[in-house]
Amino acid sequence: MPYISRCIDALDTIIFSLSNSTTIMTTSQKIQDMRRDYMLQSLGENDLLPNAIEMFSKWFDDAVKAEVADVNGMSLATCGSDGQPTSRVVLLKGLEHGGFVFYTNYESAKGQQIDQNNKVGLCFYWPELERQIRIDGIAEKLPFEENEAYFKSRPYESRIGAWASHQSKQVQSRSQLEAQFNDMKAEYPNVDDVPLPPYWGGYVVKPLRLEFWQGRASRLHDRFEYELIGGNWTKKRLSP
Repeated sequence: MPYISRCIDALDTIIFSLSNSTTIMTTSQKIQDMRRDYMLQSLGENDLLPNAIEMFSKWFDDAVKAEVADVNGMSLATCGSDGQPTSRVVLLKGLEHGGFVFYTNYESAKGQQIDQNNKVGLCFYWPELERQIRIDGIAEKLPFEENEAYFKSRPYESRIGAWASHQSKQVQSRSQLEAQFNDMKAEYPNVDDVPLPPYWGGYVVKPLRLEFWQGRASRLHDRFEYELIGGNWTKKRLSP
């Protein structure tokens, strides 16, 4: 009987594995079959502005007018001393100091990686316009005064959340996180009492390279690269 039982268990394992494999293969086939042509617009040399930041602003305004969802959401790619790239979505909060501003916890995983290697990548994707913008640059911390001014503009509970969450650190449960949040609300009951955490602030990503991508039919996309050389922006078309 023990031998038969082991055989049944082994058979169950095989059936389960085959079932999972079939599901994965079906999903993979569905992914392979996902495709569409890009037909909305084109991008030519005459459409380019001399300055890459001005060109970004123009496209960003177009995306706002088109009511693109989460228009200021951008993928931030970082790579620390271990050489492993990682990415996540953060929110653009300004075009200042000649670059792209976002705020975060300096002690988070991305903050630690930027400390080790401040070369970063940003990427905006606006499917409603069939457009993508890639940005390579250098991340620099913003001064305390600007961090404090922005922090004071945030809603009360967002300020409390910055104190309650030790970003990227392990938390035992949702209830523990909520308890920390409530503790901080008790400590700072009024919005004007919530100070700027010493580990929280902004970065400006000063761009060295921007690429503007406009989807086109038959995968013959329009791609133009701006590169900062000697303080001036150079432009060239790239093959899709």
